[in-house]
Parts: sequence; C-alpha cells; structure tokens
Amino acid sequence: MDKYSFLNAAHTAYFADLYDQYLKNPDSVEPSWRAFFQGYDFGSENYGFDTEIVDGVTTQIPEHVQKEFQVIKLIDGYRNRGHLFTKTNPVRERRKYAPTLELENFGLSQSDLTTVFNAGEILGIGSQSLQEIINHLERIYCDSIGVEYMYIRKPEEIKYIQDKLNINDNQPKFSSDQKKHILKKLNEAVSFESFLHTKYVGQKRFSLEGGESLIPGLDALIEKAAEVGVKEFVMGMAHRGRLSTLTNIFGKSAKDIFSEFDGKDYEQEVFDGDVKYHLGWTSERNTESGKAIKLSIAPNPSHLETVGAVVEGIVRAKQDKLYSDNFSQVLPIVVHGDAAIAGQGLVYEIVQMAQLDGYKTNGTIHIVVNNQVGFTTNYLDARSSTYCTDIAKVTLSPVLHVNADDAEAVVHAMLFALDFRMKFKRDVFIDLLGYRKYGHNEGDEPRFTQPKLYKAISKHDNPRDIYAQKLLAEKVIDSGYVKQLENDYKSKLEENLEDSRKEDKTVITPFMQSEWENFVRVDETEMMKDVDTTTSKETLEQITKVISNLPKDKKFIRKIERLIESRQTMFEENKLDWAMAEHLAYGTLLKEGYDVRISGQDVERGTFSHRHAVVKVEDSEEEIVLLNQLGGEQGRFNIFNSLLSEYGVVGFDYGYAMANPKALTIWEAQFGDFSNGAQIMIDQYISAGEDKWKTQNGLVMLLPHGYEGQGAEHSSARMERYLQLCAKDNMFVANCTSPANMFHLLRRQMLINYRKPLIVFTPKSLLRHPKCVSTIEEFAGGTFQTLINETEIKPEDTKTLVFVSGKFYYDLLEERENLNRTDVALVRVEQLFPLPIDKIKEVLEQYKNVEDVVWAQEEPRNMGAYAHILMHLEEAKQFRAVSRRPYGAPAAGSSTRSKRRHKEVIDYVFDASKNNQR
Repeated sequence: MDKYSFLNAAHTAYFADLYDQYLKNPDSVEPSWRAFFQGYDFGSENYGFDTEIVDGVTTQIPEHVQKEFQVIKLIDGYRNRGHLFTKTNPVRERRKYAPTLELENFGLSQSDLTTVFNAGEILGIGSQSLQEIINHLERIYCDSIGVEYMYIRKPEEIKYIQDKLNINDNQPKFSSDQKKHILKKLNEAVSFESFLHTKYVGQKRFSLEGGESLIPGLDALIEKAAEVGVKEFVMGMAHRGRLSTLTNIFGKSAKDIFSEFDGKDYEQEVFDGDVKYHLGWTSERNTESGKAIKLSIAPNPSHLETVGAVVEGIVRAKQDKLYSDNFSQVLPIVVHGDAAIAGQGLVYEIVQMAQLDGYKTNGTIHIVVNNQVGFTTNYLDARSSTYCTDIAKVTLSPVLHVNADDAEAVVHAMLFALDFRMKFKRDVFIDLLGYRKYGHNEGDEPRFTQPKLYKAISKHDNPRDIYAQKLLAEKVIDSGYVKQLENDYKSKLEENLEDSRKEDKTVITPFMQSEWENFVRVDETEMMKDVDTTTSKETLEQITKVISNLPKDKKFIRKIERLIESRQTMFEENKLDWAMAEHLAYGTLLKEGYDVRISGQDVERGTFSHRHAVVKVEDSEEEIVLLNQLGGEQGRFNIFNSLLSEYGVVGFDYGYAMANPKALTIWEAQFGDFSNGAQIMIDQYISAGEDKWKTQNGLVMLLPHGYEGQGAEHSSARMERYLQLCAKDNMFVANCTSPANMFHLLRRQMLINYRKPLIVFTPKSLLRHPKCVSTIEEFAGGTFQTLINETEIKPEDTKTLVFVSGKFYYDLLEERENLNRTDVALVRVEQLFPLPIDKIKEVLEQYKNVEDVVWAQEEPRNMGAYAHILMHLEEAKQFRAVSRRPYGAPAAGSSTRSKRRHKEVIDYVFDASKNNQR
C-alpha cells in the first residue's frame, strides 16, 4: 500500500504552507514532516519529480501534490534569485545569470500556466493560476526593486519582509498630492544642478545628475521618520550630490553655497576652511505633519567612507546622552558610492560594529548612489562581488536594489528600509542604481574611458522628465506644470545668487552648535595656561574605598581579589601607581558629573593587565564595574573592549567626542604603533578638523610607547608622526613620567572650557616600576606640569643638563644612581606640544655652570621628538643629540641587539666620548 496515499485527500494549501516554512527554516517544521520534505528534495534532485524516497522505499507522489511543490520551489526561486533579473539598470544591459527563472527549471511547463494552485495562498493572493502567481512574483521581485533577504536567519524577519512585499505586489501606491511632492523634490534636484552648471562653468561640484531621485527619497524618509518617533537624524556622505542634499534636504541657504563657489575669503582669520562639498551642517526642520526633527550632516574629507565611522559615533553619543531609553530616536544614514563601499575596508569594520554593545546604534540606513563608475574605473574592475552592497551579508541585512530613474520606487524602498530599521533595529542597504552624467568632476571627460556608456547617457532623459511624462500620462499634472516648477525654483536661486554677491566674506556655521554652547575656541597661548585640577584627599579616599572592594557575596579569582585589594594598600602606603592615576582621574571626573567612555582592544583589563576596570565573577562571568558604584549624581563610566579595528573604532570614538564634549572619550591602542591602522582618521580629522571645519574635539588617544626590547612592532608609538602634525593650536601631545601628572592631565582635558585632541604616549614597564609612583598630596594638589625640573641635583653642581621625555627618564635615573653622578641633571619634558618653550628657557637660565646640554631619547635619530624639538626650540640647535642612529625600523628584532643599542645610548648621555651607537 502507498504509505503516502493520505496526500491525495489532504488540502494542498496546508502542506504548501508547511513546505514553504521548511524552505525558510527546516527546524521550524515538525520532525516527521521535515523527514518527508528532505526525502522529497532528495528524490526530486536524484530520481525526477514524481518520486519520494524514505527508508529506501520509492513511493509515487500524487501529480497535483508534486506540482504544488514545484510551484513552491518556483516561488522560492524568485525570492532567492529574482533580484538578478530586475529592471534596475537605467543605462546598461544587465549581465546574464544562470540558471534563469524559466518554468522548465522547476519541473513546470507552459501547459501548467492555466492550472490553479493552492501555493498562491503563501503569497497572500489565494489559490490562483500559475500565470497569476508568476505575474505576482514578477511585480514583487523583478520590476524596479530587487530585494535580497533570503540569507537572513531569523524567520520572523523573513516573514515580515515577505508580508511587506506582498502588499501592493511591492509596487508603490501614492496619492496625487504625494506624486506632485515627489516631482517637486525631483525638480529641485535637477534644477539646482543645471543652475550651478550654467553659473559656475567648469567648477567642481560633484553633481548628483543621474541619481537625483536620492532627494525625494531622503525627503520622504525624513517625513516618515518624524512621524514614527525619530527626533534626530545624522548623515554622512561623500561629495557626490552633497551640495544638492545640503540645500534641498538640510535647508542650507543656496546663498551660502554660492558664496563658497565664488571663492571668497573666510570671515575668521583663525580658520582655514575646506572645499564646499566637505563642510558639515546642522539644522532643524518642521515636517509636513508638524513634527520637529533635527538634521546633521557631518563634515568629511575626501577619504571616502571615513565619515561613516564618525557618524556612528556621533549617533551613539546622542543616544547615550539624550535618548538612552530609546536609541531608535536617533537615525544614522550613510550615503556611499558604489566603488567606495565595495573597495574600502573601513566599511567592513563599521558593519561589524552594528550589533556590538559598545558601538550599536539600533540600525543604520545605508544608501549607495551607484554611478556604475569609480572615478574612471568600470565596475567590472572595481569589485569581485556580484553587487557593491554584498558587504551587507556580513550582518545578514536586507538589500534593496532600485532603479534610480523610478522615483516612486526609490521613495517606496526608502520607506520600506525605515520600517525594517525601526522594527528590528538593524541595518538596511539601498542600492540606488543610476549613472553619472558627467565625469568624476565636471572638468573630466568620461568618454575617454567609457565611450559606450556615455553615448547611452547622453541620450537619456533625467529622472524628473521621465517621472513628469508618467504623471502626464496619468493626468496627475498638465503640460505646463513642470516648466512652472522649474521657473519658480530657479527664480529663488537667482535671488540667492544676487544676495550672495553683495557680501565680501564667507561665513562658516559651526557643526552641531547647540552641543558646543559655552565652549570657546582658543590659541596656543590659552593652551599653555595652568588649569586648576586639584581635588580633596577625602574624595580620593572615598573613590579608593569603592574601587578596592569587590562584592562579598560573589566569587572572584583569587589573583584579581588581591589586585583590587592592593589599591587600598597603595593608598595607605601613599604610593599610587599608574593604574591608580587613571582610576582616580576617572572617579573624580565622574563625581563631578562628567561621563567617561573608553574603548579599544582589551581595554577593560588593559593590554598589560594594569587597569581591571571591569572585573568578572568567576562562575558566571557577570561584569562588575566599580567606578559605576561611586554614588550620588555621578556620571556614567562606560568601557568597552572593541572589535579588532583601529580605523573604524578611532573614527567612531572621534565622532562620539564630537557630539558629547562633556564626556571624557578615550581610545587606547593595544600597542602604540597599532594606531597606524587609523592614520587617515589622525591626518584628516584629529589633527586638521578644527582648522578645516571649525569643529572642536577632545578625543584622548592612549598610545603605549617605550623601548623594552620587544622588537620593532611593539616599541614605538611613532610619536614623530603626531609631532609632525602639530601646528599652532591643533592638539595636545604628552609623554608623562609620573602617575600624578597623568592624573592631572586627564582631569585638565575636561576642566578646560575648550576641547583639543590629546595624544598621550603611555608606558608599559613603568606600570609596575617601583619608582614610578606618586603621593596622595601630589594627586590632590598641584596641576599638570608641562615640564618637571630636577629636584635632587643642585644647579650649581650640574655639568651636564639632560632634557628627556617619558620612560627613558627612569633608565637614565637608574644609570645616574649606578654611576653615583651628582653633576648630571635630568629635566623631564612632559608636554611635547605645545612645547613649554618658556619653561625650557627658564631651566637653561637656571643652570649657569652647564658645559653640556643634551637632548636624550631612546628612539632612533629620525624618530622620536628630536626633529620636533629642533623645529620649535631655537636653542636646541646647540644641544648634543643622544639617540640611536637613524634606522628604517623603530627597533631591532633581536632583544640582545636592542639592549646593546639601548645601553650605548645611555652611556653616551653620561660620557660624550662614547659616541659609538649602532
């Protein structure tokens, strides 16, 4: 007897639905049905479509049941591969993919087209003919929007997407008024670019032409986002289409943009500015529904994708500070180029942050303005992946590929993306497939490299005219409607242009002004002033008590118990080490109401196991953060081990510091030279942001530095690179030698009424050096010392005066004690920029009998601070320079060789005749 004869009597809609569930998630189906479907799949793949093999027995499946299964497989084929067969490319033929979605690939034929199948019920259209089912699938998956989502592993997300797609067959349904509004925004995008093209002939503007539908898409996104509770939206985008976005979405006056085009000087002298398509902007917009929403577009350099990391940091800072109960109220939007999103590794780093506790922002909407050309490079030479957006699959995020010529489809896709983000708090990608009307900039000739493509583009109508023809055909507008829109908009632009040319100077509005109220911009004179960073001994004692006591009812590893208890011992013995300097600096700031955020690789414990800011319960791994138990109205202490990223994480933390100047924001490198991976952030933002964009930032970078024989990779934080970037008043650079000075340095960073990036070369061996300790009195009183003078050697007895910075001081101190030299004074330069020139000169005046003035460093001559000292201190030209000889690598790989070189440098400090470093 046929063991599956019951299938003849069963309602096929039931097992059609069951099989659909099985295809999405096999484990969600009852085991016996799962076995049946597995057998069916095996049989259909190996023996044809009419057999089922279970337990070695071949069984005939009823034909109508078999056909239902094949229709379900056809539906599944569209869901998985339909995006490959869409009408999304406005100017090129799509590449051909195989296998296709032809009926024969699913065991069906033309004769089945009129047959009614229950499988239509899983699409929400009920029992329908195969032809109707295919028509439905073509509209959903193969029209102007291609959707990739079947790789998502959460059935509820897949079901949500499929239910959404089934509404209106994934086709937009807008009212006449909505359509007119889309046309209005399209006209603004098209007319703005054509106006600039005629008024500023040949000037770079990186036009949006070919992707103008971005403007109505963003407009609709903002309007709907405000309705569903979004309060702020932060955007990052490179130069393509940025000017149009600034004026048509963010409300920046076209007058200001024209002023920038005219190349006028800036109103402020202490500001160098940047090109017009790199500047940031913040505004508030009232939506059509009467909701207020705050808009920010971050300043960005030409280093594509860099701004994405900064935007995520800005958003997280706003969420932590203002919307901690509902992160979704701040929405990050990052606009990419197709070549950049595929080619820049930073995108992967940012995407990997999306669900991490220290970096998540409840989902980002990623929009790709897909020109199909990267500068002059064809997309076939720009990536190996099928799509530029394949990076989305890292986090199993849905992707919508949209024809940029279909404005309604673009708006529809944007609203779909918003709904998904708000519901699931996850990233969504929109691939806006258009073209670039001109070259990379308006001075390029694209026909040199893409003659065939640009022949097609030259004959192609712009998206506004395409849409206007559609609305004319639908009788939504009449023949003169678009011309009137264009004339009205261009008249306003003409007025703005006329007003602009009445002004002599360009005024740059600072980015995120409200966050920076009560902060001032200062020069190096103000930066050199002492700041009161004192605190009471009682406060230090209270903090020490809290951070020295773990909960008694929880079990901890004995070694960590001893480490935590030793904090109290240090306090009682009045010998506080480097870790205590950090904890007490953070603790005092927290008690004064500031927040503290630290991130980086392994920062919770610390690379060198000194910090232990997070302690794990032995059995449960519950996290204990003692600095959040200080009591009172304390700030929040957040510390996060980062993903193994420098570029992305430094960008994120820079953005965080940009949006919350009242939080001490710290990024720590695992070893100082690992910051090399973030060099673009250092060059383009940290060192130059204030000059270019009028933005302040108080990010602190802790870079472990010191020559302890660990080889070339783990010795130098490459301080020479940071010092080369120093100019006038752009940042602080310090290389401290005492815990108390580190304590005051960190406190100074918050207690001043301005913000500058702070680069600190932190120690490794000094973390446990018996001489690298400070007293409670040194913590409680005093201020940060930019220079620490000699205290043990009398000036009148000094024959050799040595200026030194950082850990090398202790090496020289030890040697001086070994030699019992009382004629060598060691002066520590604690702040390398701004260099305390006046204090150095005072020291030189003080040591009248000196015969030999030395600059001593453990780094090679071409590295370290020597060149910097020469540049900024005229007297340094007379100093005897003591260092390793110039080398290509920071240090030798052999510990024996490294120690020998180190000893030779030390010997040369104390004896000028021993100039034999190797």
